[in-house]
Amino acid sequence: MDIERLVAYYVRKFNTRNPFDIAKCLNIELQVGPMGGKCGCYLFLKNHRCIFLNEDLTEIEKNVVMAHELGHAIMHRKQNCYFIKNKTLLLNSKTEMEANKFSAYLLINNDMLLEYSGFTQEQFCQCTGYPKELLELRLK
Repeated sequence: MDIERLVAYYVRKFNTRNPFDIAKCLNIELQVGPMGGKCGCYLFLKNHRCIFLNEDLTEIEKNVVMAHELGHAIMHRKQNCYFIKNKTLLLNSKTEMEANKFSAYLLINNDMLLEYSGFTQEQFCQCTGYPKELLELRLK
């Protein structure tokens, strides 16, 4: 699957890189609330796509987790998937890697990479708030 092209399609179609806006355009239901140790999850319930986000996440974390879960909703429609902090970005299962790559291409576009071209990876992550694993996936 060419995830970069898939992301480009949705960005063009909805004229946004905002994962919340794209999910809304796709009629994916969103719930934000307490989730214990989980950051988020995607569930396919009674033929409806639903994303749940932990209310305790920072805004940047919510964006990253939402983009990841949106990747599941688009690419793994009928699978239920959980995002666990400090684990999911490191997992190497096919579906998790695809969702991670989807979020990396959605959130970190070529213009952003050019804007921060003189920065180290650590500086990029400090400025954007994105985890290093996300940037490394995008640069592969």
